[in-house]
Amino acid sequence: MEKKKNIFSRFLYSQKGAPFIFVLPFILTFCIFWIYPMLSTVTMSFQNIKPTGAEWVGVENYAKLLKDNVFHQAVGNSMLYMVLTLVLLIPFPMLWAVLIDSNLVKAKGVWKAIMYIPALTSVVISGTLFRLMFSEYKTGLMNQIMSFFGHDSVKWLKMYPTAYFALLLLCCWRWTGVNTLYFMSGLKNIDTALYESADIDGATPWQKFRYVTIPLLKPTIIYVLTISVYAGLAMFLESFMLWAGNSSPNNIGLTIVGYLYKRGIEKNQMGYASAVGLVLLVVALGINMVQLIATGTFKKEEEK
Repeated sequence: MEKKKNIFSRFLYSQKGAPFIFVLPFILTFCIFWIYPMLSTVTMSFQNIKPTGAEWVGVENYAKLLKDNVFHQAVGNSMLYMVLTLVLLIPFPMLWAVLIDSNLVKAKGVWKAIMYIPALTSVVISGTLFRLMFSEYKTGLMNQIMSFFGHDSVKWLKMYPTAYFALLLLCCWRWTGVNTLYFMSGLKNIDTALYESADIDGATPWQKFRYVTIPLLKPTIIYVLTISVYAGLAMFLESFMLWAGNSSPNNIGLTIVGYLYKRGIEKNQMGYASAVGLVLLVVALGINMVQLIATGTFKKEEEK
């Protein structure tokens, strides 16, 4: 017994064994909270889960998805939301970051703190506040503004254009500051000598932004793009709180994750919900793989 203990101690404190000990918590966490749930989800997607047990149904759940119009609408809503958030939450935060990082803005630390505050706010609270702001009644903040300018009240959350305006406004309020901080971190890695050289060559501010800032911010842009694609497709709680549940008018606020929740939790159809979740995973991975390949992230370095 003592001999085995000595062998274990030597392995634990050796240069070869220590790295494995340090990464063991991560490996266990990854296997327990990612690999195992993933394998379970794949298995459940081919089953009909009942209180009495699971029944193997093959690809029946996936066949239903192909004919499920509500699921198709949820996919369309999530895709539209993702595209619009990419349009809003990449170029504008980048411009904000360049502006704050310039000499035109003082007290940069204060601005960073202010911009990060919305991300610290609970989605439940912010979603509830935005629901009250966009209330269809005259007491809603947005309808009070409409009344001030002589317009009638609007049923903001019952029509596609105004409903998505409210949803995107909530998204931009929460995440513009976070993405701005990402881009500011990227700007810190750009050598100021490059801007000085550009000034000597007579480059305009736009030319410096176009030919120096954007190319050197490429790693940060790719990172923000990658996480934004996933965040857009996986959005759920913002929509859930804005419409006070999963029952938005004509499903205008229903997302893929919202539909997964409706099928799995509300209707107790875990097998079908697992199929929905796997489709979301495949779509998110597919889009990100395409954009990573298109941006040259996976391009192999040419051998010298």
